[in-house]
Amino acid sequence: MDLLIANLAHGFSVALSWNNLLFAFIGCMIGTAIGVLPGIGPVATISLLLPITFGQPATTAIIMLAGIYYGAQYGGSTTAILLNLPGEVSSVVTTLEGYKMARRGRAGAALTIAALGSFFAGSVATVLVAASGPLLTSIALSFGPADYFSLMLLGLIIAAVLAQGSVIKSVGMVVLGVALGLVGTDVQTGQQRFTFGIPELSDGLGFAALAMGMFGIAEIILNLERPEARSVLTTKVGSLYLNREEVRRAVPSVLRGTLVGSALGILPGGGAALASFGSYMMERRLSKGRAEFGTGAIEGVAGPESANNAASQTSFIPLLTLGIPANAVMALMVGALIIQGIQPGPRMVEAQPDLFWGLIASMWIGNLMLLIINLPMIGMWVKLLQVPYRYMYPAILTFCAIGIYSINNNVFDVYLTVLFAIAGYLFAKLKMEPAPLLIGFVLGPMMEEHLRRAMLLSRGDPSVFIERPISGTLLAIAALALGMMLLPNLRRKKEEALAG
Repeated sequence: MDLLIANLAHGFSVALSWNNLLFAFIGCMIGTAIGVLPGIGPVATISLLLPITFGQPATTAIIMLAGIYYGAQYGGSTTAILLNLPGEVSSVVTTLEGYKMARRGRAGAALTIAALGSFFAGSVATVLVAASGPLLTSIALSFGPADYFSLMLLGLIIAAVLAQGSVIKSVGMVVLGVALGLVGTDVQTGQQRFTFGIPELSDGLGFAALAMGMFGIAEIILNLERPEARSVLTTKVGSLYLNREEVRRAVPSVLRGTLVGSALGILPGGGAALASFGSYMMERRLSKGRAEFGTGAIEGVAGPESANNAASQTSFIPLLTLGIPANAVMALMVGALIIQGIQPGPRMVEAQPDLFWGLIASMWIGNLMLLIINLPMIGMWVKLLQVPYRYMYPAILTFCAIGIYSINNNVFDVYLTVLFAIAGYLFAKLKMEPAPLLIGFVLGPMMEEHLRRAMLLSRGDPSVFIERPISGTLLAIAALALGMMLLPNLRRKKEEALAG
């Protein structure tokens, strides 16, 4: 306990430096803004901002990117409650009860419980990250190459299973992601793979080009297809204070949402959206006010908003301790760390204590900033929706092209980004979710490395993956998860849950 307190004190000393505080604030402001604006999620935003992080220290860059991620969870609730317009996927559920509360004149109460629930859940999740980090790190250090390979394979399969749409398509996207991750020069033999004689591909495909094209620019193209719709706020926000009855009903929902979100955030393929849906379904069954669901039950706001913020923070646990991304945003974080020359994994807590503990401390500071940013500035965020998209996108695309070119001063990266943007657009049209592809792209080279090490140590005997207890158990869970999701009954239930 004394060691944990000492480490957290060190983390706060790092996070409270003026530079890190400034970038935490910038991240929280950008996160809230993209949470408010529909169609621009944290995955697209972080992928577009990757080039900006290159000139910053690793700790500062990750603090800003993390602020964007959990800031988006706060911002998404504002327009979901006031305009029935979810700015972020995880806020879709909030529209169901939050907007009806606003129509009844309790918009202020809904906004308050969304912000306070998010702050409480985020604070609890931060404590969980701090407490579980060193423990899981010590366990991970006992893993061998075969165990790591099986763990990453399990992560890829669960990411595919929990993705929206067909499981077969999701598995195909994972395989494509792994294949794209293997493009370049083989580290051991020096042979070039899948380069087709193009010299620029000898170092592999650029992570920033793939992420920016497939998530950022493809999302912009899809948004331009949709007709602009601007809702007008016709109801007053009213008092931000909760009455005694609302407090009594909301507190258990916040606690349950925090628990659900903290658990689902750790799962590969989980994250904020799955947590908010899971919490809403739980509240409909367990809350005392379940008869009011559909007419503006405060539990339907308190639970999901707490869950999505808890999940966005606990998803850092597998990233910081095992080096395995739980979702597409965490895959971007892995990419950002690798670009900075840092390999995420169990040795990170010892090799990069400033980054590890500074990030954890900044999460609590960021949550406090978001509480202050969101409640007093509601009017400003709603006015942001009045900015036409046709003015925003040309500026975004211009900065993207400049940013991607500035990484290597090579126009080939710009062409590659355009190619991935077209691919991302086609995947969206074919209803093939690109998130499993990104996770496969990040984990593919790591899996190959651990596979080779395991086979060298076992002298070419593949049974090592089954004979090692940890590896064998992880492979069994992976096979079970994939097999169960191929069953029609369970597949239908998964689609219903993800569709809300």
